[in-house]
Amino acid sequence: MRYVKKTLVTLVGILILLIGIVFIVLPGPAILIIPLGLALLATEYPIARKWLTVFQQKMRATAHWLDRKWRNRKRSY
Repeated sequence: MRYVKKTLVTLVGILILLIGIVFIVLPGPAILIIPLGLALLATEYPIARKWLTVFQQKMRATAHWLDRKWRNRKRSY
């Protein structure tokens, strides 16, 4: 039963991750789909957990950068 669960999680996680990667090129919510696939794979694989953590750190850094840019923008009105 354990192998069936791991196989199912692997197949569905990889499918979701691949769909997210395709959405990088095509219009779609890649920023939401990729972490979903990684989170699913992270339940079974430590390397996916590592990549999910890296993705979360990069997204947090980007959000902080955008916040600083938004606060320091020049108002043209």
